Amino acid sequence: MTTAELETQNQLPALVFVHSRRDGASRKMESLVAWVKVTQKKRLRVVDLDAERSAALAERLRIRKIPALLLVKNRRVVGRLEGRATGRQIEELIRAHL
Repeated sequence: MTTAELETQNQLPALVFVHSRRDGASRKMESLVAWVKVTQKKRLRVVDLDAERSAALAERLRIRKIPALLLVKNRRVVGRLEGRATGRQIEELIRAHL
């Protein structure tokens, strides 16, 4: 997967959830990310990226802490949250860029 592939059909911005199955904070954020996927489906695509399976892409995206959320718009990372985020932080990230 490339950064360009993170945004495909209809040019919807993408919220990329970079996670690890072995990370407790990642598992705790899964429900928040699922909530975003349902509530923002007309405005935003949600993409899951396993940092262990896609280590090279995670490195290119300069992920320093897992879990991470990246907002990709027009093939550019326009916002990011690293570490465990709250629902409010995720809403603010999305609101600032959509």
